[in-house]
Amino acid sequence: MMDNVIVCKSKAFAIRIVRAYKYLTQEKNEFVMSKQLLRSGTSIGANVKEAVRGQSKADFYSKLNISLKEASETEYWLEILYETEYIDEKLFNSIYADCQEIIKILVAITKNQKL
Repeated sequence: MMDNVIVCKSKAFAIRIVRAYKYLTQEKNEFVMSKQLLRSGTSIGANVKEAVRGQSKADFYSKLNISLKEASETEYWLEILYETEYIDEKLFNSIYADCQEIIKILVAITKNQKL
């Protein structure tokens, strides 16, 4: 399970989010939206990790659905940070693409399962 694609990708994404948070707070003096981004962006992987250790099939899918909601929220904060010029186009395009990839994987996992 540790080589699980979504586990690896969501952890790598969380690390990118932490680095983006550090950049936003230290370089841009932005503390409100960046905190929201930090919370939602790191929550994706935390919930994926919890899902892997889920107590039941229902618990597994519940945690993955929470991850999907957090990923959607992260997309929103990235859009806001970009459109308010706190992050540049290069950073936005890169991290946003990673977020969308995670969303696609989570959708694929959750939509093909029956409880």
